[in-house]
Amino acid sequence: MPTPSVAECRAALAHADCAELPDRIAAHADDARVGVRDAVEAARRRLDRHKAEVARLDRLHELEDRLRADGRMFVAGIDEVGRGALAGPVTAAAVVLPPGARLIGLHDSKRLAPHRRAQLAGEIRMIAVTYAVAHVPAHVADALGMTRATYRAMEIALSRLVPAADHAVTDGLRVGLPVPETPVVKGDSTVAAVAAASILAKVERDRLMTDLSAHYPAWAFDVNKGYGTAEHLQAIAEHGVCPLHRRSFAPCRGTSTLF
Repeated sequence: MPTPSVAECRAALAHADCAELPDRIAAHADDARVGVRDAVEAARRRLDRHKAEVARLDRLHELEDRLRADGRMFVAGIDEVGRGALAGPVTAAAVVLPPGARLIGLHDSKRLAPHRRAQLAGEIRMIAVTYAVAHVPAHVADALGMTRATYRAMEIALSRLVPAADHAVTDGLRVGLPVPETPVVKGDSTVAAVAAASILAKVERDRLMTDLSAHYPAWAFDVNKGYGTAEHLQAIAEHGVCPLHRRSFAPCRGTSTLF
């Protein structure tokens, strides 16, 4: 059997998935050709990165695994987005992930590029046991105050889960949800289901703000998503506010509306 060329060896190593890599590396480890040695080293580095990512994901799932071992079968991660925006809703998501779920790249939504958030959001929807997203609009946030509005969004998202969650993990402080809850500081970067919730909440709110921008083009919500960028503040100075703005927030307070 002829010896494979350097190009063939490099392709075999480059195209192997991580499950195949140990065998592919072993098969080429004694090849003395420089091009193959380089490809083997690159494959080893790729395998090391994969192992590190799997270990990180195992740590992300530790809390959920412990809660399931204690009899909590449907552990929901809950997170919110939009609390600090000047316009648009505060949005919360609740997600129950199945045991053994491992989504490569799962992380706090703020650590992810928009295209990667969108990809992961699709993967989360496909594998989740159940998930839900809830939006509490600006006028309700003005009436309730932002903390209560945030908790309201979380409660609504939780209530929409089918099957219902029997435990919730929240990012930060205890919310007072109608199921037992475990608050975790920086939960969106340390607990898998909370990270998943942060991604769904962010992707859904961004999509909503982009859709609403067509109705209120002067404020470019498709770009700023309602946050207080310099351009958004300039638009408020020039055009006043619209029904999506939070009148209880200082930059919008006392400002005239065009609607």
